[in-house]
Amino acid sequence: MKRRDFSFAAISAAAVTNLPVVVHAQGPAPAKKPVEGTDYLPLDKRVPTDVGVGKIEVIEFFWYSCPHCNAFEPQFTAWKKAAPKDVVIQRVPVRFRDDFEPQQRTYYVFEALNMVDALHGKLFHAIHTERQQLNTPQALAAWADKNGLPEKKFMEAYNSFGVASKARRATQLQEAFKVQGVPSLGVAGRFYTDGSLTQTMDRALQVAEYLIGEVRRGR
Repeated sequence: MKRRDFSFAAISAAAVTNLPVVVHAQGPAPAKKPVEGTDYLPLDKRVPTDVGVGKIEVIEFFWYSCPHCNAFEPQFTAWKKAAPKDVVIQRVPVRFRDDFEPQQRTYYVFEALNMVDALHGKLFHAIHTERQQLNTPQALAAWADKNGLPEKKFMEAYNSFGVASKARRATQLQEAFKVQGVPSLGVAGRFYTDGSLTQTMDRALQVAEYLIGEVRRGR
């Protein structure tokens, strides 16, 4: 889903599924070498990473209310589990508009309370399968309470300095990588790719693997 699709202030998160589809249906991708400027974009300025020497960071930029992110989530989760030991994978929720902030902060609430595995996929399911309207702090806190995270505990974490700082950092990363849509991938603080560039997110993952290999070879 392209960033420009989020620019209409009157569109609510619940209506996003009616926006134009720009990420093509996933399918077998041709086995060809990724092309710079076509399949991926190098960043003009490197983004610092804190994953340690010998590690390669891969970031998935996402938004809970994005239908394409929801469709990509199972594939990305499987890819994450199979990633080599030198690859450190981070999820970064985007904030293209101010009303994205509640869901952005919610991810970091899950992270702060070690509940990403328990609730991350459930929130996608609640929004896209159950069609729940979960785009305000109050609605998200009530949903969390029904799913094993007490509302009070949720709100304490949601309003904490740590979660607020991580949300600000997420937006800074989004801008540094010049994220044009979600889902999308940032590699090693140096490269960006998404489904619009590669035509499918399956291909985007292949491009990410290629770039990881290039970084290992000292590119």
